[in-house]
Amino acid sequence: MSKKREKFVELAEARVNRAIKDLQLIGNLSNTSAYEFTEADIRKMFSAIQKATEVAKARFARDGDAGSGEFKL
Repeated sequence: MSKKREKFVELAEARVNRAIKDLQLIGNLSNTSAYEFTEADIRKMFSAIQKATEVAKARFARDGDAGSGEFKL
């Protein structure tokens, strides 16, 4: 395996696992005993996640940088 491939695998595994863990933590926010939220909050959160996922995926289909947006409720 080439060094570039090894580095990709190492970083991809770490970053995807971190993203999965962070998504699980976002799921924990659904605890209505601890948090109060609206349907609009939920739509906005998952819309931002979906958009960021689509941008990241598109970067693999072409060479380029699609900027990085920051999420705010």
